[in-house]
Amino acid sequence: IGGAKFGTTNEIYKFEKIKRAKASARAARPQVELLDFGVGEPDQMAPSAIRNALKRAVDDPANRGYADNGIREFKLAAADYMKKFFGVADLDPDTEINHSIGSKPALAMLPLCFVNPGDVVFQTVPGYPVLATHAKYLGGEVVKLPLRKENGFFPDLKAIDPAAARRAKLFYVNYPNNPTGTAPTPEFFDALIAFARQHHILIVQDAAYATLSYGRERLSILGRPGGKDVALELHSMSKSYNMTGWRLGFVAGAARAVQAFAEVKDNCDSGQFKAIQHAACAGIADVALSEGIREHYRRRLEKLVAVLRRAGFDAQMPGGTFFLYTKAPVGAGDTRFANAEDASQYLIREWSVSTVPWDDVGSYLRFSATFEAKDPADEERVLAELEDRLRKAALRF
Repeated sequence: IGGAKFGTTNEIYKFEKIKRAKASARAARPQVELLDFGVGEPDQMAPSAIRNALKRAVDDPANRGYADNGIREFKLAAADYMKKFFGVADLDPDTEINHSIGSKPALAMLPLCFVNPGDVVFQTVPGYPVLATHAKYLGGEVVKLPLRKENGFFPDLKAIDPAAARRAKLFYVNYPNNPTGTAPTPEFFDALIAFARQHHILIVQDAAYATLSYGRERLSILGRPGGKDVALELHSMSKSYNMTGWRLGFVAGAARAVQAFAEVKDNCDSGQFKAIQHAACAGIADVALSEGIREHYRRRLEKLVAVLRRAGFDAQMPGGTFFLYTKAPVGAGDTRFANAEDASQYLIREWSVSTVPWDDVGSYLRFSATFEAKDPADEERVLAELEDRLRKAALRF
């Protein structure tokens, strides 16, 4: 996976740098609370209806065996979810839906279905790299498409090299987008579908944050005209229902593409524990449960935007996800930052405030609304402490 030099480089991944910086800050100032706004997973437990369903399902002997490509009950529940949340009513649960052990394994397996040496895969950046990483393992060529503010954090389809498009197999997108927080629009999905039809490309739309949208309707690419013909959409229980560690999601879309995924998956794993699938059935199509989780993050994000703006950041309410993506400061006092990573390291080491830096397309910091707090009153305390530290840091923009 890395040739003769595998394991010999001294390069440190940015999340490892963050981990080390947090440890250093805790050691240097053990009496100071570390405010962690870099966490990328939910801060709450899964809803009680789902947890209680799991407890019952665990004791059912019928659930002890291999799940293989999934139980039909979960496929039916997933189809109901797609109808209730996104208005996609024509999915066949038996041929157009297949469960996955979370979105990450699905993204890792999809290149095995489609990518041969020399094929091109389009990957938006900044973003989640798993599909592109596995395409490289298979000898594929990854073409990075930048997400720029001037384009609304959508890829510029008109700027794509036609020669690369002719060689492309997969086009990975993720909306609502991590880290930018951009929510999809019907116009973008329609343009992407037209592009995929023109160049015979399969869209892989990572919809892990699909239920977390603000001030707009939830949107599935499968609900757009022609979307199901050219796209696979990956949905996840992790963010919608606080089930990150449970590892459950599903792939939906064109039957032949879903069949290809199921074939590869059947040779990679033996399915997620049936009890977890049954538990998910108790909540996946429950709009009220999901609405409560969405409201939790909407409230926090609005407060976080206000705090950051008062500290000098050009923060805006995102269209979706639980992330804020905002321009990084260029310095603090007499200190100048070369990039967002410098700014992030400074905030952790000097002020015990953790964020995630992104320097792929400009210098940005990602703040997450999944920070630890016991209740709404404790949220206010944490945010007030964040504002106090950022003000004292005297950041320059």
